Amino acid sequence: MNHVYFFTGFPGFICNQLIRELIRSGGNFKKAYMLVLPPQLDSANEEMERICKESNITKDHFVILEGDITQEELGIQKEQEKIKQEITHVFHLAAIYDLAVPQKIAYEVNVKGTKNVNDWVKTLPNLKRYTYFSTAYVAGKREGKLLETELIRPVSFKNYYEETKFEAEVLVDSLKKEVPITIIRPGIVRGHSKTGETIKFDGPYFILNFLDRLAFLPFYPYIGKGYAKINLVPVDFIIQATAFLALYEGAEGKTYHLTDPNPYTAEEIYEMFVRELYKKKPKGRIPLGLCRTFLTIVPLRKKLGVETEALDYFTWRGDFDCSLAVQDLSKAGIHCPDLKKSISSMVSFYLKNKQIKRFHVEIR
Repeated sequence: MNHVYFFTGFPGFICNQLIRELIRSGGNFKKAYMLVLPPQLDSANEEMERICKESNITKDHFVILEGDITQEELGIQKEQEKIKQEITHVFHLAAIYDLAVPQKIAYEVNVKGTKNVNDWVKTLPNLKRYTYFSTAYVAGKREGKLLETELIRPVSFKNYYEETKFEAEVLVDSLKKEVPITIIRPGIVRGHSKTGETIKFDGPYFILNFLDRLAFLPFYPYIGKGYAKINLVPVDFIIQATAFLALYEGAEGKTYHLTDPNPYTAEEIYEMFVRELYKKKPKGRIPLGLCRTFLTIVPLRKKLGVETEALDYFTWRGDFDCSLAVQDLSKAGIHCPDLKKSISSMVSFYLKNKQIKRFHVEIR
């Protein structure tokens, strides 16, 4: 059967890479509809042309739709019924991915937007799979072993990103009896395991910002007691895994942690970065509380390029069980690469692009 795909979140990096993977892997790719916000139409057309050139396919395989997930019917004005009849697979990736996002904006996009996508998906007569991009961090401040089969409201969340992604996943999960759904919960996404390529220096890259901007120091102290595991996963693993699971019959109705089954601690990752950057081992230790105090000073955190909210992950003791993902991905020979083996490419890409503004997150 030829597949007609519908994507939100284009021309975002994960979305455009996922389209490339579906074409490359021979996923019966007939056509793709991409929902694009009006201000992003030019960049979306440029990205579509790159995909056509790289994949050696023609533009008639793609349709860019101007729209907005925060609007009813997703703001799509043209040929709604024709589009709905054609679509076989939906990928909902559009969201606000920002640890410091204000509550109102996060709710509008992540929760209200997902409700609108859900309502639209329910009107698709030929839908074979609805794949929703959540996050492993819907766990909030719950700690200990965290299962893929659980969706438990925690007592609290570390930020509004986590909270609104939890609320959105609850909405999607509630449709599993009506719609063929697969929920993807990635860990913290890092650059490509081989090339280091990414489009945004957030998450672990805040540590690289910190170390790079303190390069003048004679030594580099540890930040707190970083015993918490930081679950970093390369974007190529996320893309390959999602492309497989979205078409795999056994994945219908399941939720997967696309996380590293053997994650490193914050301290181990920090040490890897220091060794790669400066060929030294960290020395001494700055109390985490003191770092948090420093980062309350806006000019200082802007200078260091670190969001205050990132420090919460240095002490959080959650451990993601990914048994279902490991089991089902093994059928396609897909596994999460070891972070230690790609630290060099990750740091190299950062150093080559650290002066380019578009890679950096705006620190508020």
